[in-house]
Amino acid sequence: MKERKKKNLIIVMTDQQRADLRKSCGYELDTMPFLDKWSEGGVDFECAYTSNPTCMPARVSMFTGRYSETHKVRTNHNAVDALYTRDLLDILKENGYKTALCGKNHSHHKAADFDFCEESGHMGYEGEINETKEEIEFADFLCQTKHMEVDRPSPGGIRVQHPYRNVSSALKFIDSVDGEQPFFAWISFAEPHNPYQVPKPYFDMFPPNTLPKTHAGKEILSSKGIRFEWLRENWEQVLGIDIEERILRSRSNYHGMLRLIDDQFRRLVEGLRQRNIEEDTIIVYLSDHGDFVGEYGLIRKGPDLPQLLTRIPMIWRGQGIEGRGKDKNNYVNIVDILPTICDILEIEAPFGTQGKSILPLLENRNIPLNEYDTAYAESGYGGLFWDRNDALLPEVEGARHPAVTFDCLNTWTQCGQVRAVWHNGFHLQLDMMGTGYLYELKEDPYELCNLWDNENYSQIKMEMLQLLVRNMMRAEDSIPVPHNRYRTKVHPKGYWNEEYISEDPGVGKMKSIGNHS
Repeated sequence: MKERKKKNLIIVMTDQQRADLRKSCGYELDTMPFLDKWSEGGVDFECAYTSNPTCMPARVSMFTGRYSETHKVRTNHNAVDALYTRDLLDILKENGYKTALCGKNHSHHKAADFDFCEESGHMGYEGEINETKEEIEFADFLCQTKHMEVDRPSPGGIRVQHPYRNVSSALKFIDSVDGEQPFFAWISFAEPHNPYQVPKPYFDMFPPNTLPKTHAGKEILSSKGIRFEWLRENWEQVLGIDIEERILRSRSNYHGMLRLIDDQFRRLVEGLRQRNIEEDTIIVYLSDHGDFVGEYGLIRKGPDLPQLLTRIPMIWRGQGIEGRGKDKNNYVNIVDILPTICDILEIEAPFGTQGKSILPLLENRNIPLNEYDTAYAESGYGGLFWDRNDALLPEVEGARHPAVTFDCLNTWTQCGQVRAVWHNGFHLQLDMMGTGYLYELKEDPYELCNLWDNENYSQIKMEMLQLLVRNMMRAEDSIPVPHNRYRTKVHPKGYWNEEYISEDPGVGKMKSIGNHS
């Protein structure tokens, strides 16, 4: 009997896409019409979160199924520190998949780890090959942006933009694969991350003066904490007296980039349909983290674990996935991708995986109780918080270059330790100094009213703190396992509440692992 062909797998990852800026999510503007319609045929999780709102830590979490505190890549500069047993790429290769990276990497993997690789980045000369006059002009243009917003349409048109080239790379890779071999393509758009740039017709598609007003300006920052205030102060120094106009232009370009991505995602899906392989392919669409997009008078990202930065789009669609559209109640995380794919392949997740399979949610059957009622995230590389009293200056550290650029991820915004938990419509954040925030998201989705000291919410705060502690303990690392006699008891799908009957009567009710290297 011929073995059933494994499903093809495509992960489409955007960089820094805020989850709520889609019409299907209640936004006023129709930024991504194709994605909204396409998502109705899959499962679109409204309560999806990143493990860490920073590019590299989140991407390593996607591959390893582990939180940043355990995989050790807690900043954008620690790829060599990645700690895990086996990750998604290992699993797929072991199961006969041909693999590809098309776009931005910024993970612990090297280009050579993939069978096919055509990279691109933010600045024009980060792995991509620029051959034509238009491509070289565009690459030079990106370098000149210094990661800032642009007040004119980008040169070269749509075909030089990275999302277009990334989809072209993916289709070229797919055409190179033997039809009998399953494939995995990581299509990783570097957009809508800064530099905020976009060509015509997208540049004029969402004019600055027509954008919806933000829900809060810089006046809210004092209630958010010193790191938020410090971030705004630096933006004021870099952007100058035109800061509000420049933020508005950034927002306009950001919206245009969303539509550009939407059109290229449509081109990808149409390419699969033309090749008659859409039905054999599972597509996951997600982002690594969000962007302030002007809220609080801020752009990009930076401190702590606010909803705007931690909530991400996550949509699954493909064979075996029930097309039920929005899932508004279940909490999922980027760390759940690896164990879910393992479950689809009918194999156990690698030892040390901290996420859980969400396949029951995708199939809408046999859903275990209490497994999807909470989300958890981390931020910080350790130590004390830096503040204005410290002698270290942003210019000395290299975070700020006056009138040129500013790195929002720096010593000040990434220091310390911050943890957060989401449950039943509430969001609680706590740092290592005991400073806490509590928000009721249904009533306050932009987190303008901190309920931490509100006596009417004292019981909820206590329950949320218990959940936070529980999730922090569950996120403690099981690597390395104890040597000699001790056995680590784990569920093969990452669950904590569902009993698992082992085929080995000597093992017990769950799989046990010992002396695992």
